[in-house]
Amino acid sequence: MKCSLGTCCLFVAGFLLAGCGASHVSNPSASNTKPALTVSTNQQTMSEKITRTEDEWKKLLTPEQYRVLREKGTERAGTGEYTNTKDKGVYRCAGCGEELFVSDTKYDSHCGWPSFYQPASSNKITEAEDNSFGKRVEVMCSKCGGHLGHVFEDGPQPTGLRYCINSASLKFEAKKDEQK
Repeated sequence: MKCSLGTCCLFVAGFLLAGCGASHVSNPSASNTKPALTVSTNQQTMSEKITRTEDEWKKLLTPEQYRVLREKGTERAGTGEYTNTKDKGVYRCAGCGEELFVSDTKYDSHCGWPSFYQPASSNKITEAEDNSFGKRVEVMCSKCGGHLGHVFEDGPQPTGLRYCINSASLKFEAKKDEQK
């Protein structure tokens, strides 16, 4: 059977993208009492939202950040800047600076992307159904609408959730030394 380069690339890309939805977390304490994922929108006033033209976003963001945040792209597994970061601090939206996640909720899910079991606050994240590669739940920044990644129901306790987030959508701010 002959396989063209294009066909092989499509197969590999599909396999890698499907990996974001696969669970590699050993979670024996998880039970059927996990909170159900619900697709929700967060209520915010218009003054809290950030609105920019596509040209403004292109000037503000790197090409990779633009692809992920504005075009709903995905980094290749294992290539993101924050996948293995263990430092204490906060993870902010690369598009608008909104605090999205804290390091205390980050864990190694072995999926190839930074993973968190909950956002810094529920009103910082907006969720929407995503049927582009099976049924998933997309996660976006509530302030600027930037695509962050997806959330799955295979994470550790206490939430049972895994927020699988692209590093390109984040900016890490290390915790300041309190002895200064």
